[in-house]
Parts: sequence; C-alpha cells; structure tokens
Amino acid sequence: MSADEVVSGGEVGKSRRSRLDLEPDTVERDLVKLVLTVVELLRQLMERQAVRRFDTGDLSEDQEERIGLTLMLLDDRMAELRDRYGLRPEDLNLDLGPLGPLLPRE
Repeated sequence: MSADEVVSGGEVGKSRRSRLDLEPDTVERDLVKLVLTVVELLRQLMERQAVRRFDTGDLSEDQEERIGLTLMLLDDRMAELRDRYGLRPEDLNLDLGPLGPLLPRE
C-alpha cells in the first residue's frame, strides 16, 4: 500500500482517486458530459410530454409539425455535440446506484 493510500484511507482512497479526475484535459469534456446529460433528460421529458399531447389531440397540425421538427433538430444537435467530445449516448446516462440509471434505456 502506498503512502497516498494510507493517508487517504487505503482502498477507499484509491477508489476515490479513480472517480475524481481533475486533469485539465478532461475537465471540459466532463463538464460538457454533465450539461449534455441534463439537456438529454429535459429533451426526453419534452418528447414524452409532446407524445401525450399528440395522443390527446390537444395540438393543431401546425403545432405538431413545429414540435416534431424542434425535437428532431435538438436530437441532431445533441448527436453533433456528443461526436465533437467523443461521447456515446450511453455515456450521458448517470448511474444513480440503488435508484438505477438516470435516463430510461431506449
């Protein structure tokens, strides 16, 4: 066991170091990952709400068209940003431990 492990609590310290990566090269990517995760969660919620409204007939055809186009454009932009930062869709799904994943698996 190294001095760092002893100081930081042995195996627990080693585990913490592997989770917390504050390297300057990864901070931007990790921040983008967090922001995109929140945006993806909101996009999925908006999509579900739109489907409910489509099903109940609350929207005019023009509104349905605009909502559909907006959601498709948002999905395209999300894909571009994921590609730009080397992220896959599953990278945005945070593991909440006993609660399971943040985003439903599609």
